[in-house]
Amino acid sequence: MARLSRAEQQVRTRAAVLAAARAEFSEHGYAEARVDRIAESAGLTRGAIYANFPGKRALYLAVLLDLEGAEESAPMESGRDLADAVEAFARIWLERLPLTSDAPADGRLRLRSLTGVFETGGAERAAMAGVARLEGLLLALALEERALEGRVPEGRVPEGRAPGRRLVRLAEVVRSLLDGVCHQAEVAPGVGDPFDVVRAGRHLASLDLGEAWEPPHRAFVAPAERDGRAWDPPEPFTDLVGGDQVDLWRWDGLIVVLGTGRLGAAEEAVRSGEPVTLVVVSERPAELGALVRLRVADMARCLRRIAPTNAAEPGGETQTGGGTAEGLSTEAGHGTEAGGGIEAGGSATGRSAGPGGSADRDATVRAGAAKGGPAALRVVVDDDGAVAGALRVGVAEQAEVAVRVRGRHMVARAEGRGAALAVADYRADGRR
Repeated sequence: MARLSRAEQQVRTRAAVLAAARAEFSEHGYAEARVDRIAESAGLTRGAIYANFPGKRALYLAVLLDLEGAEESAPMESGRDLADAVEAFARIWLERLPLTSDAPADGRLRLRSLTGVFETGGAERAAMAGVARLEGLLLALALEERALEGRVPEGRVPEGRAPGRRLVRLAEVVRSLLDGVCHQAEVAPGVGDPFDVVRAGRHLASLDLGEAWEPPHRAFVAPAERDGRAWDPPEPFTDLVGGDQVDLWRWDGLIVVLGTGRLGAAEEAVRSGEPVTLVVVSERPAELGALVRLRVADMARCLRRIAPTNAAEPGGETQTGGGTAEGLSTEAGHGTEAGGGIEAGGSATGRSAGPGGSADRDATVRAGAAKGGPAALRVVVDDDGAVAGALRVGVAEQAEVAVRVRGRHMVARAEGRGAALAVADYRADGRR
């Protein structure tokens, strides 16, 4: 029998630990779970567990991420307007509600519950708030594109058309409703009718919250500085939004590095109208970094399942199958032509598996940005700080640095609050 390599042994050990941990958390819940029992069940020592995971919290998050990766993602067809998209999202989100017959601890795993997992420390509270805002932004971009398509024949934006209204606050209200239902299911399963919640979500789409986009601090943001240095990007990363590989060495656009305490600044990058790669860094990657990875991947998977009812028509704007979603398109030119949205089909280079290839996709992204549409957005978690190091950015929970890259050179750079706005406004002649 061939001897396993060290890498293979590590994979097997990790799989055994995750299986034992899942059984422990399913039976006892997070608070009552014990690492000693997990180690015994996996046939390992307590020290071997901590050699792979820094603590019970990191182990619990790893179990949730493992469950997320195994989740089915069948498309759910819906109509083409905003109310249809909100309803479909609510239906998808509420599929995770546990049955009254489920064991309480197992039901919490289904809900991806984080109750009692994170303390109330400043860094953790800031990370939880920031990731909630990032989730709201992802949902809002998908809803904004659906709202725009509902008003424009065949989802096309006429030349010079202004973008649709901002729907971040609406997205946050929808998420608050659904999060409340999930929390109620955690403490009082069986209470309330999820179909009523879905109908309520549909009615929320008619709310006009008077949303506008112009951060109050924009006038006080210092201009970006010219850079010009070459940079050597690390190996490709996985885009949490689209699931594809991000090849930063061919990326032209904004790279925005944010710590978990500054994730709320992601919208400033997106509203710049530039294609954006958001790089999330943390001093605690197994905990706070894993939190971001879990929540963003969960949101993106749900959004990819929302498919317009005419998506399979020849020449349609989107495609069912392959995880295509409203605002998450694999068809070259779709999201940007329709006012932007979240590009999820290609890698960070803008390359496409569909017609047009790299140059066509890049040109289309820029054309969509010029029309005022939201930028392409890709999200990666920089666990080992490789991207941050290549960009000469320190890893910190409050990090906020934006760099415009072109042809493997850093053209402009800004740090601190409003960094993305500053780099988006940068002009080589020094004017803003």
